Amino acid sequence: MKRTFWSNCLVIVLALGLVLALTSPSIAKTEWKMALGDASGGTQWALGERFAKLVEAYSGGEITLALFPNGQLGSEQETVQNCRLGTLDFSVAAINNITPFSPKVGLFTLPYLILSVDEAVTLTQGPVGEELVQETIKAAGVRILGWSYSGFRRLSNSKRPVTKPADLKGLTIRVPKNAIMIDSYKSWGVSPTPMAWDEVFTALQQKVLDGQDTPLITQYVMKFYEVQKYITKIRYVFLLEPLVISEQLYQRQTPEVKAILDRAGKEAQEHCRQFLVLFEDSIAKELTGKGLEMLEPADGEKEWINKATQTVWPKFYKSIGGKEKVDAALKAVGRDFPF
Repeated sequence: MKRTFWSNCLVIVLALGLVLALTSPSIAKTEWKMALGDASGGTQWALGERFAKLVEAYSGGEITLALFPNGQLGSEQETVQNCRLGTLDFSVAAINNITPFSPKVGLFTLPYLILSVDEAVTLTQGPVGEELVQETIKAAGVRILGWSYSGFRRLSNSKRPVTKPADLKGLTIRVPKNAIMIDSYKSWGVSPTPMAWDEVFTALQQKVLDGQDTPLITQYVMKFYEVQKYITKIRYVFLLEPLVISEQLYQRQTPEVKAILDRAGKEAQEHCRQFLVLFEDSIAKELTGKGLEMLEPADGEKEWINKATQTVWPKFYKSIGGKEKVDAALKAVGRDFPF
């Protein structure tokens, strides 16, 4: 049967439609949930919110994320566990809350391993960080899509000025339930109190605790200035708070959606880095304005550094994958140990 011009056009249109259907998979309308341990306004929020906006934009509005800050979906360890099980989509959690599931990322909780924002970026975005991303997929069942650069964990307390380790004597200091961080305080002559993050403010308020350590931005958004008086600007841990996705969820996605998630994660972590650099100094002034006294560690922090590194590092080489992992990290940032 002879085809007309219009019937030929119809055949071409149908053929093109079939090609597009096969080569350009559509993105299904989806809403995911993301847990954050901190309140809105901090670095966790900066990372999570930007990631959500980018994913929505790159998916043409088909994928949206609902953010649940302030531990609404459980403690950080619980949300990482739920991502691991595939019952939660995303979580932003402190690195120490990922180490129970992936011990080798404990490398980034070694005291004084990271001494600047630039070093944090170098380690997380270079070969050292990529190896830990792959390790976390295998060991924990979650994939790190981006890193929140939250700043150094600064020591705060409500009792007295602290500038040297001896000043900690008699203070009840909260630390996360992390062996490396607990031993860091023990190296300074105190026995810290391990406690889940969502219990800390109330414990400080009720004087069960005298102090704790978190970055300045976190102390501000969590309103710790209401229950603390002094901040000591130690640098023993640079807080990294990865954005993780359930690996089960990630592997169910099309190549197109995986590319969107990977791209959004990288761009969101850069936004978070810029957020920290831009706002940390002004947050310090805000905290001072709220009545907190900022203190520099005595003697350039040498006593803090020497006691923590010489006591803690050798003890945990095995758990973080061997001394060679520490050596590789130091080489990446151009330092030697001891320092």
